[in-house]
Formats: sequence, C-alpha cells, structure tokens
Amino acid sequence: MSSSPKLDDTLREAIIAKPDAILDDQDVMHALIAANEKSMGGNIVDLRGIAMERLESRLDRLEDTHRSVIAAAYENLAGTNQVHRAILRMLDPLDFEVFLRDLGGEVAEILRVDAVVLVLESAQNDDDPVVQRLGDVLRVTKAGFVDDYLTHGRGGQVRQVTLRQVQAAEHEVYGKAADWIRSEACLKLDFGRGRLPGLLVMGAEDPHQFSPQQGTDLLSFFAGVFERSMRRWLS
Repeated sequence: MSSSPKLDDTLREAIIAKPDAILDDQDVMHALIAANEKSMGGNIVDLRGIAMERLESRLDRLEDTHRSVIAAAYENLAGTNQVHRAILRMLDPLDFEVFLRDLGGEVAEILRVDAVVLVLESAQNDDDPVVQRLGDVLRVTKAGFVDDYLTHGRGGQVRQVTLRQVQAAEHEVYGKAADWIRSEACLKLDFGRGRLPGLLVMGAEDPHQFSPQQGTDLLSFFAGVFERSMRRWLS
C-alpha cells in the first residue's frame, strides 16, 4: 500500500478539470518543483529543475523588455500626437499678436510645459508696443545672445535643440518665472538669409521633464514648423 497521502476527491477533480490553472500559477509550480527536489534527496542534481529556473529567468527578462518596448512606443506615439496638436493650434491665428499669445497659452498647455518664451535678436532697441504688451512670451535681445545662452558663453558648436536641467534660470529670458524653472528645451530658430536667429525656449518646473538623454526628433520637427510660421510673419 502506498504511504503517500491521497488528494481530496474534490481537489483532484478540480485539478483534472483545469490543469492549465496549475501550469500558469508560478507559486504552485515552484512548490511542486521544490517537493520533487526534496523527494529526490540532496545528493542528486536536478538538471531539469536548473534548466527550468534559467528559462524562467529568461522569460522574466523577456517580459520586462516587452513591457519596456510597449511603454516606449506608447510614449513616442503620445508625444507625436501632442506635438501635432500643438502645431495645428499654432497655425490657427491670423494675427501675429494672437499667434504669440497662443504660444504662451494653449500651445504651452498642449505641450505640458510651464513657460514658453520666444527670444528675438535685434541690432537695435525695439520699443514696439507689441513687445511691451507681450513681455511674458516675447523677449528682444542684442545680437549674439542666442548662441551665448545656449553655450553659457563658452562658445563651440550649437545644436538646433538643446535639452538640459537648470539650477538658476535666466531672468532675462523667463522673467519672474525664472525662480521655479528647473529644466528647459531650447530650440534655435533660423529665419532665413539676412536675418538674425531666434530662440524658442520651453521651461518646466519638473527638473526631469527635459534632459540631454532624451530624443529631439519631435522638437526638431516642431522647430522647423515654427521657423516657417515666423518667416510668414516677418516677411
């Protein structure tokens, strides 16, 4: 007579009816494997058990990678839709002043940034009333300011898009908002031959919203559309 205890008939019938439930439950499978190893004794190497552990580890890593890829793809799609919506909103206004106000309003909200500022270089002081009315979103600076701002005055090659964290944001760019800006995306703008460059700055209170490790393709596309829109206003 076998000394092994018998399963309760109800439990046995449930296992036979749904064997997949046992196979899919990791805790149950671990318990069965451990019981099998215990019955074999400590002096026997269970190669099948080792192989299963390795396969299980590989499966866990594969699942983690799969989740990461899906999350990255979803984030990229969401970012693309976000930029497209911002561009469509930016193209709506038929008046330059409305265009700039929307830039610091609805466009900034769509892009989920806390501040958007357009910096225009000028060879002379600009006392245009529009500049005075739009001080929160428009800055007029001296020639050479854009490159100095992007390189912190050290010179060198300037990229079209610069993503970085900031400890002390420039009041000359952000005004009063400089006290709480902790990361920024800087888009250098080319308005065409014979014109001084510009800079579109997006500031965020979150220090991790913009960092050098992030991709810049979408922001480069946004900068290209913005340049073309500005050329229409400047012509």
